[in-house]
Amino acid sequence: MSTLLVIFIGFILAFLYSIRNVGRRPKDLPPGPPTLPIIGNLHLLPSTQPHHQFKKWADEYGPVYSLILGTSVMIVLTSDVAIKDLLDKRSNIYSSRPPLYIGQIVSGGWRMLLMEYGDTWRMIRRTVHNHLNIRAAKSFVPYQDLENRQLLLGFLEHPERWDSHLRRYTNSLTTQMVFGFRTTNINDARMHQLFDGFAEFAEILESVPARMVDVFPWLRFLPEALLPVKRRARKLHVKESELYLSHWLTIKDKVLREVANPCICLDLVKSQKEEGFSDGLASYISGSLLEAGSDTTYSILIGFVQAMILFPEVARTAQAELDQVCANRLPTLDDERDMQYIRGCVKETMRWMPTAIVGVPHACIRDDEYMGWRIPKGAGMMWNVWGIHYDEQKFSRPEIFDPLRYADDFQSAAEATLNSDSTKRDHFIFGAGRRVCQGMHIADRSLFLAVSRLLWAFDFQAPIDVYGNKVLPNPSQLTDGFIVKPKEFDAKIVPRSEKKAEMVREEWAKVTDKLDEEGQWKHIPEELLLKMRLS
Repeated sequence: MSTLLVIFIGFILAFLYSIRNVGRRPKDLPPGPPTLPIIGNLHLLPSTQPHHQFKKWADEYGPVYSLILGTSVMIVLTSDVAIKDLLDKRSNIYSSRPPLYIGQIVSGGWRMLLMEYGDTWRMIRRTVHNHLNIRAAKSFVPYQDLENRQLLLGFLEHPERWDSHLRRYTNSLTTQMVFGFRTTNINDARMHQLFDGFAEFAEILESVPARMVDVFPWLRFLPEALLPVKRRARKLHVKESELYLSHWLTIKDKVLREVANPCICLDLVKSQKEEGFSDGLASYISGSLLEAGSDTTYSILIGFVQAMILFPEVARTAQAELDQVCANRLPTLDDERDMQYIRGCVKETMRWMPTAIVGVPHACIRDDEYMGWRIPKGAGMMWNVWGIHYDEQKFSRPEIFDPLRYADDFQSAAEATLNSDSTKRDHFIFGAGRRVCQGMHIADRSLFLAVSRLLWAFDFQAPIDVYGNKVLPNPSQLTDGFIVKPKEFDAKIVPRSEKKAEMVREEWAKVTDKLDEEGQWKHIPEELLLKMRLS
């Protein structure tokens, strides 16, 4: 036998020995579905709507189970207690991210959402904290009030474009907070590029090819001709970078010339001077905030509109509360303490139609143990949002939209997240541990204003077909990706009365003198000018 043949055989034997356990579940890991050699549970993962299968496995194997995905391990948490114990209490070792190779190509390694835990991530977190904490969030109320008034006018004048008005509302609020300018038109090209690009990013990240590269890392070395998802990811990165860098360089120039409106990028420019990071990273920091503030709140409000059509008795009860508290004026944030049913509508919307339906996985940075099971270093930690929200033991008849679930829950989203009793948490949309959404205070206010004022002004009805039947949306039909929303549906939106319609017009007229011909602020509200002077 030749020396080369011996070497070749030895290589083959060594390779086979090295992969002998790939795809198998070690006995000390949490239980899970049966595996196959090499691929583990990959063949069992659904390509669409995975949340249903993840809940079925939780019902069968328990609230903490494992999936073996080729060379990697995914621990799935479908328990509020487990999330508190691991992602919150042990956040020092559960705050990183899995590699997500294709997602990093799309992001250029700069997207905060996917960034591994480390010095850069902590620096970014510190930079944005001062603008997103509960005290700072109050200063953005003038932005929220203005955008909400235009939202109401849009629903009144062009109710058939209600979806677009919700997009503009959430996007413009975020462009003001991050960059200091308003998005005034529902046809704004940059707004549509943002939403379309983020939807494609979410779809790519959850695609089968992207998963395969993460579980079999050697696939990343394949040329793009054999792995077209790499080409698609690179093309999307180019588009994203163009948009985000344009926003960033524009506001950076204004900040340096001292003509910028109050916004988060004021501090980001200062941080760039101190830390010396690139314009590319800065553009993705600000762009990531734009994504988070625009897309998630928009998707939540789509779910709210759908719920009001499917559960008209809820809308009527909410409107009765609104009429009792503020029949002849717009609801304000000061009314929140007197509108517990409306608060319940906001919380129930996030439970009933969670947008971050299976979350973005955390990663364990060292070996750990929980309930007698080993959690290996590098394991992904999925918090199964939909599975918890639809746990029949936690929420009776979870498919029913019922704001009374929160009749005695007076917590804000932040208070519920930090509650030491994990069973008192209202929902899990905003994440957990050190990865929890810093903008939840702002989201809480934006959602309360939208829900309360839309119900105050409008009725939400199902359209009628040619046979006289109601055309009801199907809440189980969702878009794909890690951020989801109901698939497109029609809604009939009408003012509750002509008096309400006239009041909507009057309320918009009260603020138009504060805007220039392009719809931008002539004079920034005093609360925000004070914030600028103190920052």
